[in-house]
Amino acid sequence: MMRAPAAWAVAVRQPDGQITARRDELARLSERNRWARVPLVRGILVLGESLSLGFKALSWSAQKATDEEEEPLTGAQIGWTMTLALAFFAGVFILLPAFAASVVADNSGILFNIAEGLFRLSLFVGYLWLIGRSREIARVFEYHGAEHMSIHAYEAGEPLSVESVARYRPEHPRCGTSFLLIVVLGSIIFFTFFGVPSGILFLVASRLIGIPIIAGFAYELLRWSGTRPGGGLARVLAAPGIWLQKLTTAVPDESQIEVAVSSLMVALDAESALEVVNRGGVPDAAVAARDDVFGRER
Repeated sequence: MMRAPAAWAVAVRQPDGQITARRDELARLSERNRWARVPLVRGILVLGESLSLGFKALSWSAQKATDEEEEPLTGAQIGWTMTLALAFFAGVFILLPAFAASVVADNSGILFNIAEGLFRLSLFVGYLWLIGRSREIARVFEYHGAEHMSIHAYEAGEPLSVESVARYRPEHPRCGTSFLLIVVLGSIIFFTFFGVPSGILFLVASRLIGIPIIAGFAYELLRWSGTRPGGGLARVLAAPGIWLQKLTTAVPDESQIEVAVSSLMVALDAESALEVVNRGGVPDAAVAARDDVFGRER
């Protein structure tokens, strides 16, 4: 899946070996929602939209990859799926570490919050490592790497040939993994000011309310550092995410790079896509996928 300024796209290789893609026009969130221009609030809104688009892309790609004639998920189904996913996230990565910390921290507020943060970080890293042992998820991580490598080549002004893209590393400093890691680390600092929760109700409420606030700050921090990619703070903020991406990305094969390039080509507007084609080397499958999408739109 790729996100461009005015659209998002997803590409998948079907059982017959052909690459098919989908493109949806979608202006920047800040152009559609005035709240998305408000600092701190916009980070939460961007996260919510990213989750929604991710579920739509997964639903569509799963249907195409298996070649099954199924109806795509409705808005209500996506909403319920997101609710269940968020409930799982809240239970495992927010509440469980807090309860575990209460067992070992006695009445020390500082010790409690350090223990809670370390439990949360360990769960997060352990979860990523564990699911990466699955062959299916390992392949997803290879596609994740292909996505990043294609973006690296595009941003560097290089041809989007398979050979050119393959020279880049699968980690990328603007990956959402960095965002999640900053949220986890930021929670250690943020919740220190709350001390030891006095009861289960306060524990649950403070964590469920606090995490979105931390996410808002994390987004602003990454957004600011993104405008200064060569700065020291930007490198410091990117480093932990790059390390963690050793678990969530892998080197893809040539066929996976073709799919990633196809998705990027479909997401780009006409002027940008033409500029990329003029660089040379764009796989025929990616050009065909873009032509097919825009042919259907016409």
